[in-house]
Amino acid sequence: MSIDLITNYLPPYRMPLYKLLAERYGVEVHCFGGEAHYVPESLRDLDRQIAEAPFPAHRMDSQRAARTIAKHSDAVIVALAGRVAVPSAWRGARRGKTPFILWASLWRHPLTLAHQLSYPLMRRIYRRSDAVLTYGPHVSRYVARIRRNERNVIVAPQAVEPEIFARPVSAAEQDEWRAQVGLPEHAPVVLFTGRLVREKGVHTLIDAWRRVDRPAAVLCIVGDGPLQDRLKREAPPGVVFAGRMPRERLPVAYAACQTLVVPSIATRRFLEPWGLVCNEAMMQSRPVIGSGAVGAVIGGLVQHGATGLAFRAGKAPDLARTIQQMLDEHELRERLGRLAGVKVADYDYPAAADAFAEALGSVGAI
Repeated sequence: MSIDLITNYLPPYRMPLYKLLAERYGVEVHCFGGEAHYVPESLRDLDRQIAEAPFPAHRMDSQRAARTIAKHSDAVIVALAGRVAVPSAWRGARRGKTPFILWASLWRHPLTLAHQLSYPLMRRIYRRSDAVLTYGPHVSRYVARIRRNERNVIVAPQAVEPEIFARPVSAAEQDEWRAQVGLPEHAPVVLFTGRLVREKGVHTLIDAWRRVDRPAAVLCIVGDGPLQDRLKREAPPGVVFAGRMPRERLPVAYAACQTLVVPSIATRRFLEPWGLVCNEAMMQSRPVIGSGAVGAVIGGLVQHGATGLAFRAGKAPDLARTIQQMLDEHELRERLGRLAGVKVADYDYPAAADAFAEALGSVGAI
C-alpha cells in the first residue's frame, strides 16, 4: 500500500517523525521546497535534506505535482504549506478517490486579501477531508468549528529531539558559553531564541526590557534576521546579541538561562502555529514566558502558573511585569521549571506517530 506525505521542507525536528512513519506504515515523503517566508535560510537546503533523509524522500518538480501523487496514492497526508500544493493534492485525491488527510497548523486563517479569497476553497477542504491532524487542541478547536464537528480531528503532539535538547549540560559548558557571547559571569539571563522578524514580537521584547528594573539581569537574544541591525541600535543597556547558534548547542543557552521568552504577535499573515523553542527550553526544565499569540500557550503546553507564565501579546508593560516576577520569585521559577520538564516529556515522536496511525486507521489506510 502506498501512503504519501506532501510537505515543503525536511527540517531536522521532523526527521525522527518521518522516519517512524516510514518504518511503521511505509510512508514516503514528497517535498516541493520553494519560497518559505517563515523558514530560516539554514533550513532551506532541500537537496541536502533529501540526500540525508533516513527514509524514502523525493523532490517534487512543482507544487502542482501534488495532484498526480495524490491521485495515484492509497492515502495522502498533506501539510498545510504552500499556496498550490494543498488544493492540487485535494483535486488529485478527489479524482483518484484517495483518502485525504490534512495536517493543519493554523488556528486562525490569515487576514491578507489573497488568503481571504482562498478561504472558501480551504473551508471546503477542511470540511471534506477524511481526517485532519492538528498541531494541538487550539488548532483542533478551529478545525472543529469549520467542520461543525470533532469527528476524525486528531492532535499530533509537536516534538523535538530529546537526545539534543534533554541532554545534561554541565556548569563548565554554561560558563564557556557565557564567556563566548559576553554575558556577565553570574548575571540572571532572560533568553530569546528565534528569527529577528516583526511577527516574533522582538520590538515588544526590547520595549519591555526598557521597563524591567533589574540592573543585574541580562536579556540575551540568540538568532539573526532582517531586524538585527535596527534592534541593536534601539536596544537599551543589558541586551546582548549572541547571533545565530547551532541547534545542537542551544541546550547550553537554555540551561544557562532563568527563563525563555516567546513574545510572538499576531499579524495579518502570521499567527504562531506552535513555537518549538518552548519544547526545547522545557526539556532543560526551564519555564517559558509566552504571549497569547503563541500556539504552545493556547495549545496547553505552556500553562500560566503551572509550566510558565503568559502575557497579552504586544503589551510591553505586561511582559515587563511578567519578566520581573519570573526573575524575583525563585521558588515560583523553580516550580514552573520542574513541572515544565515533566509536562514536555509527553510531547514526543512516538505519540505523534500514534496520532498519524489513528488518522490513517480512520480512513482505512492501515
